[in-house]
Amino acid sequence: MEREELTKLTIALAKGRMQEEAQRLLLRAGIELDETLNGSRRLTAYDRRGRYRLVFVKPADVPVYVEHGIADCGIVGRDVLMEAEADVLQPLDLGINRCRIAVAAKGPDDVTRNLGMLRVATKYPRIAAAHFGRRGIPVEIIELAGSVELAPVLGLSDCIVDLVETGRTLAENGLQVVEVIAESTGRLVANRASYQLKAEAMAELIAALGRASEREG
Repeated sequence: MEREELTKLTIALAKGRMQEEAQRLLLRAGIELDETLNGSRRLTAYDRRGRYRLVFVKPADVPVYVEHGIADCGIVGRDVLMEAEADVLQPLDLGINRCRIAVAAKGPDDVTRNLGMLRVATKYPRIAAAHFGRRGIPVEIIELAGSVELAPVLGLSDCIVDLVETGRTLAENGLQVVEVIAESTGRLVANRASYQLKAEAMAELIAALGRASEREG
């Protein structure tokens, strides 16, 4: 029998810093993975019992694969979901990769004083625009792909909106968190159709991951 016939669900995992935590959580949930996956460049894999197919994609692509049904479900950070605004279900907060989506600047005055248009550098343009829009602050969004901490230092922006874990990188560049927009943790997301059509397999996975998350917490 082909592996595809045995597979209950396809799970999209965000590559990068969340991947290792997600794989440990899957292991605690009884989904045994090949140890050689760590550090591997493989883009797809099966668990050892052939019940789940895993696909490894960039974080921003996880909600895309899930929304379009290529993957039945996925594990990705809340920050990615907020930015993507994808039409997916979020049945479970896994509590992994805990961090904050925050506004950071050299000091609070750089954000609060009236300078007209506030210049905000970020990898999260939707989140930043929505946050300052709710406060009625006009902003110029400067979208960067990386190293946003440099923007205020070099005068490109007044502040940044970024994901903050320890705050060490901010401090090393003379920045501080002046406002927390939201807390972010790893979430299990699900395709709406798969959630209905594969209800039994989905419920089994949610229950197993829920128990694993409680043990971790």
